Amino acid sequence: MKRWPALAGVAVGLIIVLIGCREIRVRTLRAGTTTVLGGNQILIVRDAVALSKLGIHAPVHFEGEFGVVLLMGPHQRTGYKQIVESIRANVQRVRVVAFEEAPADGGEPSAPYRTYTLWIVPNSVYRRGVRVEVVTPSNESIASTFLP
Repeated sequence: MKRWPALAGVAVGLIIVLIGCREIRVRTLRAGTTTVLGGNQILIVRDAVALSKLGIHAPVHFEGEFGVVLLMGPHQRTGYKQIVESIRANVQRVRVVAFEEAPADGGEPSAPYRTYTLWIVPNSVYRRGVRVEVVTPSNESIASTFLP
């Protein structure tokens, strides 16, 4: 009978640990470049066809996840890359602070391209109407959208 209080204490501790594990796991799956032209955009990708149209090939499991793609550019010199400083989320919006870094050597002439970062997010956090915005470190708007 002395074991019951000890087991109850372990059970309560396990429940607290499991509740703490409910944090959202957003993965930065891939960063790179694409030849799909356009300007700065933040896109919500719900299927492999849409991702492929962006020239991005990644193993996203769309039955349980969705993609968020930040596209920046276009550029005509090689070497640009995206830097993501932070991602903050609440029930009304997701705010990404990001910028592009120019190549230190000035790059080489190239065909037009855009840089991208792809995040994989579990479907369990998808909330229609949530605003997704991307700003620079000085709070200038880069792109925004709403979860459809």
